[in-house]
Amino acid sequence: QVSCPSQGKLKGLGELEIRTAYCLLLWNIKTQRLLLAPPVITVFCVGKEITLLMQTLNTLSTPEEKLAGLCKKYAELLEEHRNTQKQMRVLQKKQSQLVQEKDNLRNEHSKAILARSKLESLCRELQRHNRTLKEEGMQRTRLEEEKRKEVTSHFQMTLNDIQAQMEQHNERNASLRQENTELGEKLKKLYEQYKLREEHIDKVVKHKDLQQQLVDAKLHQAQELLKESEERHDREKDFLLKEAVESQRMCELMKQQEVHLKQQLSLYTEKFEEFQTTLSKSNEVFTTFKQEMEKMTKKIKKLEKETAMYRSRWESSNKALLEMADEKAVRDRDFEALQGKVQRLEKLRRALKVERNELNKKVQTLSGPQGVSTGPPGSDPGTDSPSPPPTDSLLEPGSGPAPTAAPDPDSSSPSPCTELNTGGSLQEASGQPVTAQE
Repeated sequence: QVSCPSQGKLKGLGELEIRTAYCLLLWNIKTQRLLLAPPVITVFCVGKEITLLMQTLNTLSTPEEKLAGLCKKYAELLEEHRNTQKQMRVLQKKQSQLVQEKDNLRNEHSKAILARSKLESLCRELQRHNRTLKEEGMQRTRLEEEKRKEVTSHFQMTLNDIQAQMEQHNERNASLRQENTELGEKLKKLYEQYKLREEHIDKVVKHKDLQQQLVDAKLHQAQELLKESEERHDREKDFLLKEAVESQRMCELMKQQEVHLKQQLSLYTEKFEEFQTTLSKSNEVFTTFKQEMEKMTKKIKKLEKETAMYRSRWESSNKALLEMADEKAVRDRDFEALQGKVQRLEKLRRALKVERNELNKKVQTLSGPQGVSTGPPGSDPGTDSPSPPPTDSLLEPGSGPAPTAAPDPDSSSPSPCTELNTGGSLQEASGQPVTAQE
């Protein structure tokens, strides 16, 4: 299918022409390496060219001629297209060159504008500088004129001063001339005195020559003495050299001793520094010890107060203990006396127990025949007599004497002879008089 906006103009074409156009379009697409989908191809035709092409195709009779015409037209169009592309490339190059030239011209124009602005600013500065130079030149000319006037006035003043000084010097020169004449006369007198003095000096020189001869003789003697003194000096020098060698040796020894002493001094300084450090530490320890001593003195004062308080308490407790010891001694004595009484009472209790048992036996023996004669039949003898109470229990310390067993109400009262016998047995057992109540 071929869709075109001017389909009315393509109605006169046959199927073969349309197929050939379609094949040419596909070949063109393959040559240009474009991947397009083949189902629908739109052919955009330009108005006048299409009408001219259709008119030329309508003039041809056979479809082969029409196809050949289309191929020629297509080849012409391709050549025109290639030429136009080449021209377009050339024009694009020219355009790029023109754009570059335009940019360069713009840059040059901007540079020229900047240079113009700089030149204008420089011209303004030059004008200002020229104005300032003119003003300075005018001021300098004025100052130079003023200075010239001052110099001329000063020169005139100096000339006047010089004239005055020349007049003064003329007067002084006249006085100096008079002085020179006077000095000439004085020089003549001095010359005469000088001649006289030279004659005197000649005499003195002769006298000095004689003295020189004497001095030479004395000098010869002195030289001989000097030789002798030099020999002595050499001897002394040898002796002194020996002494110097010995002194050098002693000096070396002293230097060695000095080095040794310096080493000892360094050791002593180190020890002294250590001693100072230990002394500082000991001072710190002493301060801490002093603080602790103060704390301990405070604690000792508190403890002394507490010891005084406890001592008073101890004395009071000692007094109480002594009183308690006295009371204990008294109580021990009382306790010993009570123990003696308890032992005696125990002996009495045992004796009374023995007597009671005997009396019970006697009572049973006495009440036996009476019970047989007077008692009811079937009653056993000795059944009415109560059992004796237990007497094995010990008396508690401090308690009174053990009570005697109460007589049975059923039993008959003992006879007076038995009472006397019991009293005698008690006296024998205890060794003390016993009353009837006991």
